[in-house]
Amino acid sequence: MGEIAGVARHVMHAATKAPYLEHDEERELALRWRDHRDDAALHRLTSAHLRLVLSVAARFRRYGLSASDLVQEGSVGLLEAALRFEPERNIRFSTYAAWWVRASMQDYVLRNWSIVRGGTSSSQKALFFNLRRVKARAERNGDSIGDAMYGDIATALKVSRRDVEAMDARLSGPDLSLNAPVAGPDQAEHMEFLVDGEPLPDERVGDTIDGERRLARLRQALSMLNERELKIVYERRLTEESTTLEALGQRLGISKERVRQIENRALAKLRAALCDWQPVAEAAYA
Repeated sequence: MGEIAGVARHVMHAATKAPYLEHDEERELALRWRDHRDDAALHRLTSAHLRLVLSVAARFRRYGLSASDLVQEGSVGLLEAALRFEPERNIRFSTYAAWWVRASMQDYVLRNWSIVRGGTSSSQKALFFNLRRVKARAERNGDSIGDAMYGDIATALKVSRRDVEAMDARLSGPDLSLNAPVAGPDQAEHMEFLVDGEPLPDERVGDTIDGERRLARLRQALSMLNERELKIVYERRLTEESTTLEALGQRLGISKERVRQIENRALAKLRAALCDWQPVAEAAYA
């Protein structure tokens, strides 16, 4: 609590001055806020539970985040709890609000503990906080998390083993800026050693030109086929789902064997045309 007292003294002061509420008084304040939106009632209800916010914030200080920010996030959770609280359920407000305060702080930790955004699903939250707890306990005992423990954790938290391994890898190393210098005399940055798997600009341009030339060649070759040959080649080779020989034969009024003969003849024409490409067509792209 010392850290929080040094960072959020005004909250500590307000928390210690706020009187505890009896059950009936707490219920009356909650009803006034819910039914009449009485701001004074809301203020008294939340002020009396600032101790709860400070207590929960103390549990999250090991994540290296600002204590005052944790208290602010917890206060947001406290207000959310007041907005959703149902006094007729006959439970104490502190019992209900504790979940919202803790959830708000957990969300804040997940958003800010690393520059790399992690998963925000309930299973990923449970994995993050429970794996940290398991790792801390193992370190205190002088142990390390091994492959066997990955499977047990995955089963207990109902996540995949790959998720556990990935989270463990993220927890094991700090964030590293791409602009941080690499150890060495030249002081190069990490970014300079990243490999881009995409083609270079001149390669992309060359691929585009080559693709256009191949398309022009194919169009010229197809223009040498007659109407029936073109239809058969299109139905058999150029559609997502190839039409059967029998279906084509019925549509054209010929046997499927005849369709096969025409297809083979058309393909032979195309091969010959593509192999005997005229340089004149190439000149159009020079």
